[in-house]
Amino acid sequence: MTFYINTEHLKKEIEYPNRYQPENLLNSAGIVFASIFVFLLLFAPFGVYEPEFKLNYFLICFFHAFSPALILFLYFGTYNYIEREQLKNWTLLKEYIHVGIFLLLSGIASFLMRDLIYNNPTNWSWRYLYEEIRNCFLAGILFYFFLRMAGFYFKSKKDSPFVVQFEPLKNKTEKTAISPTLFINTQVKQDDFTLNPEDLLFVKADGNYIELTQSNHDEATVELKRISLTQFEKQITDYPHFFRCHRTYLVNMFKIEKVSGNSQGYTLSFHNTDAKVPVSRNQIESFNLCYNQLRSLQIA
Repeated sequence: MTFYINTEHLKKEIEYPNRYQPENLLNSAGIVFASIFVFLLLFAPFGVYEPEFKLNYFLICFFHAFSPALILFLYFGTYNYIEREQLKNWTLLKEYIHVGIFLLLSGIASFLMRDLIYNNPTNWSWRYLYEEIRNCFLAGILFYFFLRMAGFYFKSKKDSPFVVQFEPLKNKTEKTAISPTLFINTQVKQDDFTLNPEDLLFVKADGNYIELTQSNHDEATVELKRISLTQFEKQITDYPHFFRCHRTYLVNMFKIEKVSGNSQGYTLSFHNTDAKVPVSRNQIESFNLCYNQLRSLQIA
């Protein structure tokens, strides 16, 4: 019997971790420093031999905690700068590789600090290099997965499971007698217009006007029309995939590429535009219901 490990999920693209984002990197480094410092100070997990100490144990804990925090900040800060165009292609496999490199560098840094901290004639030995790297990997992996599990736990408490399970919808419903071109009546006849519903990404209210954001030939265009969002919505009731997700927004559910957020509200992303559309808190349940109904039609 042959056993194998399916690694396809490691290659699936995920959102670049928030803790590595430039604006959060300093906070992440601070958390790493504080966690390691308190852990070493309270538990001395790898044993201590006081006659070898050149420094007070408090300072030894400080240096062992400061070193990985500094490496984390410098390593991912440099990565953010060099690979800023590739961050969207982040995968679990990439994250594990970068965490492994970070732990390796932390172990080497701990080894290089030995002469500063310990009075031991064999500081510069392969044995201690191996021990420092091994200790960093043992503690680092446990610490990393603890934070991972804690993050999943709090996310499950705070976020809607729907956000995690979201998959872009595809317009695979059967063709109906509905015309592919939609004629919209406005209050002023000369302002009446037509549009192709399949090109429409979302609509934004702007007083007595609306902004139509459409996707044409791999680029998004915006048109201003003199009609209220409520009046526009009444004229597209034959298209169930258009959903009023917010007081000022209506979206084409088939054009949504990504959903992020939590029970306080979602944020919707689309291809060909950096614009984001909010889903208000009181519309989340209806949004989920609309999504599940459309998805069930595709599966059926």
